[in-house]
Amino acid sequence: MLRALGYAGFGSDALEDWQQFGTSLVGWQAVERGNSLLAFRMDDRKQRVVIDRGMGDGTRFFGWEVEDAAALDALAAKLEAAKVRVAAEPQTQADARRVRALISFTDPAGNRLEAFHGAEIDDTPFKPGRSISGFRTGALGLGHVVLTVEHIEAMLPFYVDLLGFRLSDYIEKPFRAYFFHVNPRHHSLALIETGKNGMHHLMVEMCALDDVGQAYDIALAEERVNVTLGRHTNDFMTSFYAKTPSAFLVECGWGGREVDVATWQPVEMHHGPSLWGHERTWLDDKGRAAAREMRAQVVRDGLRAPVQVMEGNYHVMAGTCAWWDGMKGS
Repeated sequence: MLRALGYAGFGSDALEDWQQFGTSLVGWQAVERGNSLLAFRMDDRKQRVVIDRGMGDGTRFFGWEVEDAAALDALAAKLEAAKVRVAAEPQTQADARRVRALISFTDPAGNRLEAFHGAEIDDTPFKPGRSISGFRTGALGLGHVVLTVEHIEAMLPFYVDLLGFRLSDYIEKPFRAYFFHVNPRHHSLALIETGKNGMHHLMVEMCALDDVGQAYDIALAEERVNVTLGRHTNDFMTSFYAKTPSAFLVECGWGGREVDVATWQPVEMHHGPSLWGHERTWLDDKGRAAAREMRAQVVRDGLRAPVQVMEGNYHVMAGTCAWWDGMKGS
């Protein structure tokens, strides 16, 4: 079935603002610019994120990758058998998405989804828009997308039973959120129950913690910070959220957790979404107070999590605290 989030696209008139945001803050490479279209690279693929003036503000699409043409046909047949309307997109559309072939359909909340195979690889190296170490993509996909929905239960049969998303974990307080994986990335999709359908954020994972910290400085200077720097309880990501030129956020993160797809068992997370930080300005006063109390409880409980690092991206330090060394061995 689905292997990864391959690309995403958003409608917006603010192409100039998006180019500045995408290159100077996030570090994407702008690869195509015209009167109506702006595309960004994150790695060796020809494009990962598209901003399209012709789509209109607030519209969006998400491209989910499958293995090959046979897998795409099988997915289309499964959707049609479940009475989901599927369109086999013409080659011109596949060319615009920089893939070999794709189909399109909508989820119960009205989000346009596309499934594709054969993403095009660029023959020139990725050149980030600012000095960064790069993005953690590959088989994990471009990152994750988080959608707001009226009711989570109404979405589960579509995403879990039809598309094969697997639940990683979930929280019920200070808001309801369910997290789903399709590969070892802890989640490629999450749903937040807010009473309305919409786009919350797109996450991109950077290869170095300093890349995130420097992006945070840029976002602070530009007054774009919507959720402050913090670390999540479930995927262990250290991140912050920046306001895009459109009505959603981009999360810049580092150190995301992987799951064992074959053995992972979902659980309810009782300590809330964050180990520390992540003050959410989008919550109302009651929700923010509840989130602060949950973080205070994390402190009282002494909850910590190991840092997730890539091979060669760290140095092991000598222990300097006899008490802490004893705690680790107990």
